[in-house]
Amino acid sequence: MGAYLRPRGLEEALQALTRPFTVLAGGTDFYPARVGRSIIEDVLDIAGIAALRGISETEVGWRLGATTTWAELAEASLPPLFDGLKQAAREVGGRQIQNSGTIAGNICNASPAADGVPPLLSLDADVELASRDGTRRLPLASFISGVRTTALQRGELVVALHVPRPRAEARSAFVKLGARRYLVISIAMASVVVEVAQGKVAAARVAVGACSPVAQRLPELEQALIGASFDAHLAERVEPSHLAPLSPIDDIRGSAAYRGDATLVLLRRLLTKVAA
Repeated sequence: MGAYLRPRGLEEALQALTRPFTVLAGGTDFYPARVGRSIIEDVLDIAGIAALRGISETEVGWRLGATTTWAELAEASLPPLFDGLKQAAREVGGRQIQNSGTIAGNICNASPAADGVPPLLSLDADVELASRDGTRRLPLASFISGVRTTALQRGELVVALHVPRPRAEARSAFVKLGARRYLVISIAMASVVVEVAQGKVAAARVAVGACSPVAQRLPELEQALIGASFDAHLAERVEPSHLAPLSPIDDIRGSAAYRGDATLVLLRRLLTKVAA
């Protein structure tokens, strides 16, 4: 049986990380993966550190504390910019998982099908990392480097995600395809943030998950949306060539060809949804 430590503050947690602890907060992936066998890892449970929890507005955007749960996010009073992320929060497992699972846990687990990653990518989120030597920030796209791998270095802890303030009025949305409505791993999912000025798209960020080792932005589609009228015809801008950054696979949930076809449909539904 490994050691279990629950630090009371951030400094105590960073001090502990001079040893190779497995960090967890909600533990919603960690514990199910170890059913039926002893936990031999040394565990650092950061769920009780108040400084890592909560959502706050800053001069340049918003700070999402690392151990903020999906339920807390879904119920938070936030502008329409966050509608897509809140919609994803309601798709992360069932209510029990949403009550325990955390934002940082979702990105650190680095699953290709992590529901929180596409909306966070479309929000252009940065990841704040802390160690005893100081802090640093990385774009989320640089933080997740592959399947179950991240840019976290030994002794570092994710303390927050930062979302910049858009330059214009912004709307967002999220859609997910699974074998059933709830409690399901995604076959494909997509998220969009659209900034609107004078009835036209001034900027757009579109991300797709579960169709590549790491969720991907679609820069050619984003460029194609700029200047379009913000109305029901927005979905007509989506073309098969816009999916070039994706590399879907065949697995038990669907074939690569099906994922490609489904993603086109999801993107058109997504843009119809955000412009409604």
